[in-house]
Amino acid sequence: MTVHLSFIETAVPETCVQSHESLYIANALCGPYMSDAGWLPAVYENCGVKQRYQVLGQAIVNDLLHDTRISQSPFLPGKIGGPTTAERMAIYTKEAGPLALQAARKTLREAKLTGDRITHLVTVSCTGFQAPGIDVLLMGALGLSPGVERTHVGFMGCHGALNGLRVAKAFCEANPAAVVLLVAVELCSLHYYYGAEPSKVIANALFADGAAAMLVSHQIPGVEVLASGSQLLANSEREMGWVIGDHGFGMTMTKQIPRLIEQHLRGWVEAWLQARGLVLGDIARWAVHPGGPKILEAVQASLALPEAALADSWQILANYGNMSSPTVFFILKQQNQQPLPGPTVVLGFGPGLIVEAALLTHSPIRQ
Repeated sequence: MTVHLSFIETAVPETCVQSHESLYIANALCGPYMSDAGWLPAVYENCGVKQRYQVLGQAIVNDLLHDTRISQSPFLPGKIGGPTTAERMAIYTKEAGPLALQAARKTLREAKLTGDRITHLVTVSCTGFQAPGIDVLLMGALGLSPGVERTHVGFMGCHGALNGLRVAKAFCEANPAAVVLLVAVELCSLHYYYGAEPSKVIANALFADGAAAMLVSHQIPGVEVLASGSQLLANSEREMGWVIGDHGFGMTMTKQIPRLIEQHLRGWVEAWLQARGLVLGDIARWAVHPGGPKILEAVQASLALPEAALADSWQILANYGNMSSPTVFFILKQQNQQPLPGPTVVLGFGPGLIVEAALLTHSPIRQ
């Protein structure tokens, strides 16, 4: 019995920050030791992000752009290390649920479903913690059953949505009557780094906020979810990390990541596809998480893909930035507007360094 992914919907915060504004903000927040860094403008010029959305709000952006303190936000410059983790989590508690709810409401509305049809709720987020969590907020606001079966996929990084999709698929395979609501939300801007460590300053230029929601079921037509895969790349455990500190969650990304992807990705993807009777040339479309320009370039080089193959990933990176887990669903939603015959491979990368993959048949989703 087939499992379908349908009615992908997305949501972003109201505040949109342009690339030139992001550079100005970086100069304001990273301190005097960065104001004279000649390489910083090049980072923002070449990061691939033209604009991105953030929950912190326009009042804070205006303060940073005009050197005022009207918002009185703890995110304004002045404290060593920036806001405490508690201050960052307070905003997560306030903003993550409503953003996730926007996307989920759109999904149910487009599917013409009421909340009582949902049997399972799978939530994905790595940028914050609260209990009761966003799952409980969604239950009440969407009218889900008090007995809906909830699963949260947390702290798995940018590939977390693919882990969530695997969980949703398993529920449907175990219960043909299951209708799973899958929701991913990330507020990456809350973990803005205040300092001069180059790799973390580069991460500041990439990350953004967003949410995505969709249905996974047997009954509702959509994209067929054929398979999933996961692979820990050899000798990569120290190359990407995500740890909780006193001033937010700290991301570590070494310069070796693109090399490891370029070196190891093709062999694993080819073997994974071969086990399903496919070769690279059979893939009609690629939905690759845009962790950054060097990640996309490494994937293209490793798989020997034409430049156009990753155009959707580049476009989402440019218009939304790296929103961590929801980002691949933004790409799939865009691709669903012009479906192609043949399979789609979805790829994401996260701490480990681990590759997560999904194989889909890309038939149209009803809109």
